[in-house]
Amino acid sequence: MPKVTLDTIISDVLRMDRGTAPIFMKAGMHCLGCPSSSGESIADACAIHGIDAEKLVQELNEYLESK
Repeated sequence: MPKVTLDTIISDVLRMDRGTAPIFMKAGMHCLGCPSSSGESIADACAIHGIDAEKLVQELNEYLESK
């Protein structure tokens, strides 16, 4: 399984595993289906939403590694 980075596009993470959606939602990203998510990196989205990008990436990778 590829690792998620700050530069990973949100929609790419969702395509890796739909189970990542609740992690994004818990972090405060409730618009996963919006057009921006298909071209926006995790770092960019976190900056806009005021979310700790490093923490989110860590949570996503922990989830993916546990599968």
